[in-house]
Amino acid sequence: MEANRLIDMLLEHPGQYISGEEISRRLSISRTAVWKQIAKLREEGYEFESAPRRGYRLTRQPDKLSQVSLLHALQGNRMFGKKLKLLESTPSTQEEVRKLAEEGAPHGTLVLAEEQTAGRGRQGRRWYSPPGKGVWMSLLLRPERQPLSIAPQLTLLAAVAVCRAVRKVAGVDAGIKWPNDIMVDGRKLCGIIVESVAEDELIRYAVAGIGIDVNLEAKDIPEELKSIATSLSLESGRRIDRMALIGVVLKEMEQLYELYTQEGFGPVGHLWEALSVTLGREVSVHTPNGVLKGMATGLDASGALILDQNGKHFTIFSGEVQLGG
Repeated sequence: MEANRLIDMLLEHPGQYISGEEISRRLSISRTAVWKQIAKLREEGYEFESAPRRGYRLTRQPDKLSQVSLLHALQGNRMFGKKLKLLESTPSTQEEVRKLAEEGAPHGTLVLAEEQTAGRGRQGRRWYSPPGKGVWMSLLLRPERQPLSIAPQLTLLAAVAVCRAVRKVAGVDAGIKWPNDIMVDGRKLCGIIVESVAEDELIRYAVAGIGIDVNLEAKDIPEELKSIATSLSLESGRRIDRMALIGVVLKEMEQLYELYTQEGFGPVGHLWEALSVTLGREVSVHTPNGVLKGMATGLDASGALILDQNGKHFTIFSGEVQLGG
């Protein structure tokens, strides 16, 4: 594990040289062993600069998720990501976390994959998850003695966390379409699904699945999705560090979850409203009972959407929103 410890050391001092002697001392290995570890890391795609009497500094990480870099990105988190599973490919990170949950995995367990072959979005839709281009992850939540009725609030909380994170990391003007689609200029760049398992009407656990289109190029987006989908790199004009993004998403999630457990949904609901691209607009909502049209005016205390139809108010608990009426 010397290579992991070496990367961790260099990440602690970004842009700085660390002498071979210092590395040798801190890792309790020989200078020759240090050189071998550097060579091994270069083969994995890491790039270093070396200088006589100055040592080594890390100049580039491979565009590939790694346990070491992820753990570094998640430093400071008390709950989320402390138990971490990283997969090269999986049908669905949701199903991976569900299995771990049934085996007793703790609150905050995180599963990430470079690729999903059968990723799922809301209402059973397939979520396109190509290798190395996005953030495909699922997080285990274990609320303490919370009724199943609050599950939609967890979805809205996750949307706020992701929206705030992509704004900070990519600098794009992202907003939330009710309940949880992250949009930029009318195109979707992130989908969120929260699935709950209950017992006696109390949530045993919930799995929050997050799929963010990060570095997809125009050619990567299927033809049938080009008019409705986008990515952070397309919107920002630059490649985005996926590990940095994951770290910020999880930090936002943890802070908001702590706020939620201490003060309830109210503060989270206000943050959601401030980021909404739905409120104050005429919308059509496709519900199980048909299509409703009206002005989206706000959220109720449960997180449901309030629709004003010529002075008559409707409360929408589930449905597909189309902006523009």
